[in-house]
Amino acid sequence: MTQLSMNTRTTPAGPVIELAGGLDHHSAVQVRGALPGLAVGEGQQLVIDLAGLTFCDSSGITALIAARNHALAAHATIALAAVPERVTRIFRVVGLDHVFPTHPTAQAAEAAWSPATE
Repeated sequence: MTQLSMNTRTTPAGPVIELAGGLDHHSAVQVRGALPGLAVGEGQQLVIDLAGLTFCDSSGITALIAARNHALAAHATIALAAVPERVTRIFRVVGLDHVFPTHPTAQAAEAAWSPATE
């Protein structure tokens, strides 16, 4: 079983989930389980920081898609930060590079966010 640590913090742009370790069949449950309790406001941005990610399989990618769905259901956006190259390659192959905006760091994702204007 792969170890995953998950830390959540709140910024003016919205919540940031920092993942470190392996995101696989066993640990993806932890991420998916945290989503219902994660407050994402309308117009905010959910950032998932993958700087500490050491492994990601299809279950991990499914958990990232679940996080995207959670953000969209709240009428918010999602961005991934510090995506490892091996995950970027998988995203390109399956077309998810067009679904997830990515940034080099969580701070860059926060800086790129702009509040929705009416």
